[in-house]
Amino acid sequence: MSQQNTTKGVLCALGAYLIWGVAPIYFKTIQQVPAEEILTHRIIWSFFFMLVLLTATKHWSYMRQVLKHPKKILILGATAVTIASNWLIYIWAVNNGHMLQASLGYFINPLVNVLFGMLFLQERFRRMQWIAVGLALTGVLIQLWQFGSVPVIGLSLAVTFATYGLLRKKLGVDAQIGMTFETLWLLPVGSIFLLFFADSPTSNMMMNDWHLNLLLILAGIITTVPLLLFTEAANHLRLSTLGFFQYLGPTIMFLLAVFIYGEQMTPELLVTFGFIWVALILFTLDALYTQQKLRRTA
Repeated sequence: MSQQNTTKGVLCALGAYLIWGVAPIYFKTIQQVPAEEILTHRIIWSFFFMLVLLTATKHWSYMRQVLKHPKKILILGATAVTIASNWLIYIWAVNNGHMLQASLGYFINPLVNVLFGMLFLQERFRRMQWIAVGLALTGVLIQLWQFGSVPVIGLSLAVTFATYGLLRKKLGVDAQIGMTFETLWLLPVGSIFLLFFADSPTSNMMMNDWHLNLLLILAGIITTVPLLLFTEAANHLRLSTLGFFQYLGPTIMFLLAVFIYGEQMTPELLVTFGFIWVALILFTLDALYTQQKLRRTA
């Protein structure tokens, strides 16, 4: 892999995870808009942005190929519901003072990915991976036992995003085409909701000021651009290298929550975060060790 491609991959990965990390600032800016309404704008404007992008990148031929496989289109309907659920939980969490739980969810996500790999892809756990997943589970169980609560938001975000990743991995559809079909599946529901069921001071775009409408339209770009950067990074970096960037997004979210938006680190969250961070340190050290071992034997 050339140095130029590696540099391009690193820059794309940084761009993707930086956007994902600072995205809460955008959602906080429009927090007067209900979460489900923001979700519908995210769906609608993502779809139109994808149409422009498919035209610019001349990907329409790939669309026609997928249309020949109805089963793939149906599965993309399932992934659409999964990722929409993830988006809705995330938006609601950020705009209702639960950004710490949202960041926890994306810290847990790599461990859930490993667990799903074992359960559904017949991947084998290494010893350190068993320990890391066990520590994460211990943190959640201690919170349940000691404090009588479960990090529902964090676990929901981790499981829905991991499920989405698993389905898309098994499907093997191009990122642009996949997102176009996903937003197409969701477009009728989102449009009907916004036109006939949304009942808030911001639901009628004709009554909003241009600044708010512009921010709502930008939801499509906020959704699509980091995903495309991530896909480009994956094409130029080893997955083990790309994996080290995945902690950047939730780390930025964590810092924003504590130092900018004044969310309190409760004792139960502190315990769970502590176990998750130790688990991720072990997870990362194991990945580094395995990568070096493979290089020596290559």
